[in-house]
Amino acid sequence: MTQQASPEAPATTAGVLAVTGLRKRFGDRVAVDDVSFAVAAGETYGLLGPNGAGKTTTIRLVCGLLRADAGHVVVGGTTVSPVSTAGRGLIGYVPQDVALYPDLSARENLAFFGRLYRLRGRLLRARIDEVLELIGLADRAKEKVESFSGGMRRRLNIGAGLLHRPTLLVLDEPTVGVDPQSRHAIMESVQRFGAEGMAVLYTTHDMTEAERLCDRVGIIDHGRLAAEGTRRELVARLGERDRLTLAATGDLAAFAALCRELPGIEGADVAGTEVHLLGRDGRMLLPEVVRVAGRAGVVIRSAEVTEPDLEAVFLHLTGTALRD
Repeated sequence: MTQQASPEAPATTAGVLAVTGLRKRFGDRVAVDDVSFAVAAGETYGLLGPNGAGKTTTIRLVCGLLRADAGHVVVGGTTVSPVSTAGRGLIGYVPQDVALYPDLSARENLAFFGRLYRLRGRLLRARIDEVLELIGLADRAKEKVESFSGGMRRRLNIGAGLLHRPTLLVLDEPTVGVDPQSRHAIMESVQRFGAEGMAVLYTTHDMTEAERLCDRVGIIDHGRLAAEGTRRELVARLGERDRLTLAATGDLAAFAALCRELPGIEGADVAGTEVHLLGRDGRMLLPEVVRVAGRAGVVIRSAEVTEPDLEAVFLHLTGTALRD
């Protein structure tokens, strides 16, 4: 017998968002299977997964757009449920599909959505002004959205989700199809949200975005959370090593031999004017490598540390590229 999610689930103080044991089935297909994670104030949490992995369903459950078969979602101590506006009112949801009225101006769109959040009068006008400045559209406020570029529309879409000062901002692939300038502006805005203490749940198909923006990442596959953690924690699961590439002058063979004796260095080779080192936590190893170079009379011209990335972790856990 399927367990029904209860709107009277106990509240929690563990972070801004607490997702516990979410399950959702559509017919014979289990879309979300016992998913749990939390997001703290000021944290950007990335939810990554291949197409069909359960990412979108999880987002809809978190936002109270679907009823879970089991489990609970709590935002700011309030349970989120499709039958109650209390929890949902703490969430700013920005869907992947732009939801704006093209025949209205930017200001008029924000006014409409602000009223849906029960903002009125002077407070609404003040919040519209603040949001327009925040998303960089103050100088285009009176123009109709139909004249906006795709990137401008997406920025306005984000602005609509910020009007009521949400406790949790949910961004579902907010940079899809935008130009590089708008993409950069959106990512800068997300970084600013976190710095100002807002909790952000972020989904993306771009690993560089996840690397740059997300404090922690959860990787979902076949409806289950396969792994979560910081970038470094996830990469450590692979047991891979960092690569240090040093452009240098001097007796590089002798320098490489000395490096091989350092704790943490697992390989050292010379290739022309470069020394290639292999080891764990390359950035922590670099200061000692520089000291060894000084003792060996070697001058390091440049140093580059190449770390395993989230793409490698994703492929390892899911067996597929993020874009499939």
